[in-house]
Amino acid sequence: MKVLLDTCVIYPTVMREMLLGAARAGLFEPLWSDRILEEWARAARKLGPEGEAQARGEIALASSAWPKASVRWKPSLEDRLWLPDPADTHVLAAAIAGSADVLVTMNIKDFPGQILSEEGVARADPDGFLHGLLQASPEALERVGAQVLDEARRLSGEDWQMRALMKKARLPRLGKALAGLT
Repeated sequence: MKVLLDTCVIYPTVMREMLLGAARAGLFEPLWSDRILEEWARAARKLGPEGEAQARGEIALASSAWPKASVRWKPSLEDRLWLPDPADTHVLAAAIAGSADVLVTMNIKDFPGQILSEEGVARADPDGFLHGLLQASPEALERVGAQVLDEARRLSGEDWQMRALMKKARLPRLGKALAGLT
């Protein structure tokens, strides 16, 4: 399954690590565009110059891990598309150009289901998408969750609990389900 990841699900660290961890486990093939990756780097500037530098390093690692993930398209594709927010047409264009099955985004209102279905793309929020992957492959996603939890504890020095970490990361259903597995 090919999945286009919108910037808003790549930039938050825990959410990104859960999604890319699931991709590393072979649960889906991630897709993005150069523009989506650039939006991630620019958003990380809010953390200061080190935030952008770190994001660019992570972008290089992700691009290396998934060299076929970055999709391109002719401008005519984007020109024919309409979305409530014209600034999001590049995301839909990337999904179409990459033959994505699913577009994972937090911006549900900006990607009307009917428009996406006309293009053969389903839409999912990251919590629902990851919860579905957990139901399909519980062992794999439980391992990913444990790795993300360990890294959050290591980096923050705090004793995070799974449910609280996932809730803070806007993945409450996933957090509740993962906490119930341990």
